[in-house]
Amino acid sequence: MDIKDIAVFVAANAGGSLAGAARQLGLTAMAASRRLAALEADLGVRLMHRTTRAVALTPEGEEFLTYARTMLEASEEARTLLAPATHGARGLLRVTAPAAFGRIEVMPVIPKLLHENPELRIELQMSDAIVDIVASGFDVAIRVAPLRDSELVARSIAPNPRVLCASPGYISANGKPLTLEDLGSHECLSLANMASWPFRVDEAVRNFRPKGRFVCSSVEGLRTACVDGMGITMLTYWDVREELASGALEVLPLVDALPEDLSIWAVLPTRKYVPMHVRLFLDALEKRLSKCAPLVRP
Repeated sequence: MDIKDIAVFVAANAGGSLAGAARQLGLTAMAASRRLAALEADLGVRLMHRTTRAVALTPEGEEFLTYARTMLEASEEARTLLAPATHGARGLLRVTAPAAFGRIEVMPVIPKLLHENPELRIELQMSDAIVDIVASGFDVAIRVAPLRDSELVARSIAPNPRVLCASPGYISANGKPLTLEDLGSHECLSLANMASWPFRVDEAVRNFRPKGRFVCSSVEGLRTACVDGMGITMLTYWDVREELASGALEVLPLVDALPEDLSIWAVLPTRKYVPMHVRLFLDALEKRLSKCAPLVRP
């Protein structure tokens, strides 16, 4: 099998079309189609159903996909090991990260990575949706939510305490809650997919159901509402780091409860090794986060 044919198959599955695979690999649509046909002829099976706009895996294609990815990864790793160190990382790095975190913390590390690695390409998807990184062909996902049980490999790259906060204007007009019971009488701003706020009370988790007139589907919208004095919210440290530093938001500690902590996680597909371009990206991101991570709870 030709590794370039395999690359077309994997890219077409990740992008959902042969045209997308062609653009990603720098081929014409006709060349991509011929490479996929050559791979199928070599294997003696049909790997994909094709239409003019999309592709879908056949049962045989689904079985072959894991092996195809492994062969591509092994090929890229071998090239990296044998290439001179001065060449740096190469190939396409596909990353998915939450929208706000991606804009504030992930984007700043990308220009330097690209400058130092001329043969590296990066595709960053910024979305608050939890993406199936194996099915979508991502190399790494950055997540701030609690991890679900899975067969994926997870690496903690920074602490991320949850923060109860409000603007100085809201505090001036409404005062500060001192206890969890006090919080119930305040206007609370919540995320649409977070029905309750978890607190640690005497080593146990207690869920508080926020009551308020504003619910938002995005972290950025919720943070804006909080800065504008609309109420109290619970976000993570990295969501409000800049606002806490500037004084636009203030932390509201409670005497009888602590917001439950999270971490920033790098989630990778199950594999025997991590490619060089993934390692370089994670090292750069971890270095950036370590410079401004909270030494203690805010």
